[in-house]
Amino acid sequence: MAELTGGRVGSITRPDGRSVRFFDTGAPEDAGAADDTAAADDTAAPVVVWHHGTPQTGAVIRPVADAAAARGLRVVSVARPGYPGSAALTGRTVADAAADVLAVLDELGIERFATLGASGGGPHALAYAALAPARVSAVVSLAGVAPYWGDVDWFAGMADPGGLRAALAGRDARAAHAETAEFEPESFTDRDYETLKGPWAALGADAGAGAAEGHAGEVDDDLAFVTPWGVELGAVTAPTLLVQGGRDRVIPATHAGWMLERLRRGELWLRPREGHVSVLTALPVALDWVVATSTR
Repeated sequence: MAELTGGRVGSITRPDGRSVRFFDTGAPEDAGAADDTAAADDTAAPVVVWHHGTPQTGAVIRPVADAAAARGLRVVSVARPGYPGSAALTGRTVADAAADVLAVLDELGIERFATLGASGGGPHALAYAALAPARVSAVVSLAGVAPYWGDVDWFAGMADPGGLRAALAGRDARAAHAETAEFEPESFTDRDYETLKGPWAALGADAGAGAAEGHAGEVDDDLAFVTPWGVELGAVTAPTLLVQGGRDRVIPATHAGWMLERLRRGELWLRPREGHVSVLTALPVALDWVVATSTR
């Protein structure tokens, strides 16, 4: 598992007996000093909840931690079911995974926060905002997956839609695909590869760690993306920022455009030259937007 940048790693037990692992950087000025029983209050550092991509461990990797700390933000992240430290939940929806995050935040005593997600984390950030609208100050989805709208256009522009197409046939088909699937190099642009060698190098290492214990998390993520999420985009009432690369070959820009038309308070930042990974370099300015929006 990727090393958490400051803070602590903890776990809660859900009513069904499942363990759920979480990561918490604590206040930027004293990261790592938080007591397991300490709860946030109104004077604590503002909180952003980070929803990890597919596959990852959920750990708060260096570029996320650094960008947040520079803005005085505390980061909490939760490993979705099936990823290291969080027990699998077969048949989970996007809303089910978001409910685990709500339980963690309740355990930590965190009432108000912004919610952000990248790639496969995007749907979960949106779902959380729909489930707890009174608690969410702002939402950001970077290169996020849109709900499956039921035709071939949903896949258009994807360099390798094989896993998501297999998920349409059910869990057994998606699991079988995972056993033989290999990464398609054309999924990433030159900018993506440059980003992975530079400021977001930790992302690649964490993705490998996220898949190291098996394919359950990734399989169940894809199944959740192509089946009803359990929430509607129209239920998201907080200001919502969609950040999208125009050259994304993993989740094409049509997904952001489709969601923009269905969000009540949506805003789209289209970065025409960026791909699926390089668009993450917009995180610092997206966090500036979160800070400005949350204090209005």
